[in-house]
Amino acid sequence: MTPQLHRRLVRTAKQVSPPLQQALTQIGRVEMPRGKRHGLPRFLARVIVGQQLSTAAARSIWKRVEATVRARDSAMPQFFCGKNTRALRRCGLSRAKVRALSAIRKADESGLLTPARLRRMTHPERAEHLQRIWGIGQWTADMTSMFYFGDRDVWPEGDAGVYRALELIVGRRSPKGMLKIANAFAPYRSLLAVYMWRFLDVREPLPPR
Repeated sequence: MTPQLHRRLVRTAKQVSPPLQQALTQIGRVEMPRGKRHGLPRFLARVIVGQQLSTAAARSIWKRVEATVRARDSAMPQFFCGKNTRALRRCGLSRAKVRALSAIRKADESGLLTPARLRRMTHPERAEHLQRIWGIGQWTADMTSMFYFGDRDVWPEGDAGVYRALELIVGRRSPKGMLKIANAFAPYRSLLAVYMWRFLDVREPLPPR
């Protein structure tokens, strides 16, 4: 993020809520990490594994999955097949997550996960496309657009963390009120989400509103 963009977002926050302006100022510039290094199927698998888990638990289970794949001299997503169900379950994955990983493998084999094709889509188009794969919902599609394809204008409505952070900063609002705040940051709503996650990480105390 450039200093100019950070200042622009701080100005937007000032128009929306002075406490939000202060929070963004305290946090400073943020970046959107990218997960393209290992390919889209692996990225999706990592997101699926981490769903509804703490960061520490998700990291631990993913490390066990990686170690198991290496020990079998295999690769992702080829490892995610029926004969390896028991091994994946021993890593700590639920049956539903094992099924979702298998669906990712099948989607990759059928050509549904071609990055060049998905990159040409808008986020709503991409989300609809990805959700045809069993086990992938809107939240996973949002994370994929943000952190694999680098889309800076995605607001992850299904993420409890971004709403919890906004509520801590600006106070309780209706869902429509929260969405109105997020939409004020278009076309950089993804960056607002990153700010909110960072806020939860650092939780610097703000003065009373």
